[in-house]
Amino acid sequence: MLVLIVTGLLAGVITALSPCVLPVLPIVLAGGATGGPRRPYAVIAGLVASFTVFTLAAAALLSALHLPDDLLRDLAIALLFIVAATLVSRRVADLVARPFAVLTRRRFGGESGGFLLGVGLGLVFVPCAGPVLATVSVLAANREVGVDAVFLTLAYAVGAALPLLAVALGGRRVSRALASRMAVLRPALAVVVAATATAIAFGADRRLQTFVPGYTEALQERIERSDAAERELARLNDVERVADREGELEDFGQAPEVAGSGVWLNTPGGGALTLASLRGRVVVLDFWTYSCINCLRTLPYLKAWDSSYRKDGLTILGVHTPEFAFERKAANVRGAVRDLGIRYPVALDNNFGTWNAWGNRYWPAKYLIDRRGHVRYAHFGEGEYDRTEQVIRQLLGEDVGSATVAVRGANSPSREPITPETYLGHERLDRYLGSEIVRDRETDYRLPTRTLPASTLAYGGRVRVEAERIVAGRGASLRLSFRARDVHLVLGGRGRVEVLVDGKALRPVAVRGDRLYTLVRGARVRDGRLELRFSPGVSAYAFTFG
Repeated sequence: MLVLIVTGLLAGVITALSPCVLPVLPIVLAGGATGGPRRPYAVIAGLVASFTVFTLAAAALLSALHLPDDLLRDLAIALLFIVAATLVSRRVADLVARPFAVLTRRRFGGESGGFLLGVGLGLVFVPCAGPVLATVSVLAANREVGVDAVFLTLAYAVGAALPLLAVALGGRRVSRALASRMAVLRPALAVVVAATATAIAFGADRRLQTFVPGYTEALQERIERSDAAERELARLNDVERVADREGELEDFGQAPEVAGSGVWLNTPGGGALTLASLRGRVVVLDFWTYSCINCLRTLPYLKAWDSSYRKDGLTILGVHTPEFAFERKAANVRGAVRDLGIRYPVALDNNFGTWNAWGNRYWPAKYLIDRRGHVRYAHFGEGEYDRTEQVIRQLLGEDVGSATVAVRGANSPSREPITPETYLGHERLDRYLGSEIVRDRETDYRLPTRTLPASTLAYGGRVRVEAERIVAGRGASLRLSFRARDVHLVLGGRGRVEVLVDGKALRPVAVRGDRLYTLVRGARVRDGRLELRFSPGVSAYAFTFG
């Protein structure tokens, strides 16, 4: 518990110093500059309370009520406009203060107004929660929040609030220095709050984070991915986070059972397998999805191990957990398994039953299970193939020191910094710098005339931006500034995509069904400007890079 609290506290402090917090700083400063001496503390108390409550409850609440994901953000923006109005009009302040009359006799410009302002800021601040709270978000969505999750979230909120409290107290000092001009100061601060709320409403906060370097990322990664933090988050998930280890293998206990949707591929008669039925064999459990380039790059190794060690007692068991809606269709997965030449059993995990049972968070993820059904090793992501094969041999009782099997068609990812995975639907759209997004309705978009900054994108022509994807209309196009060797894009539907890199036309892509397509292949990592022109009806989901 102590490790969780310290980790959450430090991670919160670092987040409050990161670019994510920049858009709310003017409001915190303005909020502390008005009202009584305790108002800065009320602002921060409201922020901590709303951040904690909605981080723990928002996912489950919105899902249960079938409400849109951005409802809380819209509510926060509305609250900020209300607070701005109270700074200008005492009548509005008194009207809004009436619900608080039971709690306080002070006027709304004091602690109660500050608390409401903090509540709005907390809702805006929720998306800043870093990797340390990814576990909590998933638990909340599955209604599995416990005491540890509450304390972790609260510690994170308090850590983030401490630097912001210093900013609010700074605003208090400014107001005291300008006390004689308060009549002018209050409307000016109202303009600051309203202008910032307007900017947030139009996505300026997200764009600002694109332009400002992530100067705290390395420190945040160091805190949130430390060995102690990983172990505590594993305990919170009720599943061991099995680190890659050299030498003696640890025993992490009985493996959770496979709990997929009931559809199996490459088994006799399509019958289901269980880990219990595989006792006496060594099992590699591989979480993957067929449009994930990272998963696809691991397949040559899995197929080679299956071919070389199956007769010695190894079973590769693929768990296909979908990322996009089209990956839930059994026919699509069956076709992908056939085209990729996968011959080992694959379970369709459309309801995330196995994913949740294992507490998994990664594509791809490999768990190695010994003959007794105990988890002995795991690796997340690509790489460490030699080490994984050594563990397979060790569990099979074979010579670990002999040469590894030959793998054909392996294509390792670049070790240089490259553009990160980039989603195109509004649900996870990031680093977007084009026209304002209109959700779920075909709209005219205009490409920027200026050069896009690194790893950013924009849309042009008629495009419908849905939650997971974009769907091309007349004249639809996309422009992306990338750094990579290879560029891949998940496309769907039927049609054609013209591909231009730095103005030079490459071979167009014929889209025939929903899957991952390779747009650009290079010999080295480079900076480039990609432009795509879509025929109407073609859909695009996410870029990945190599």
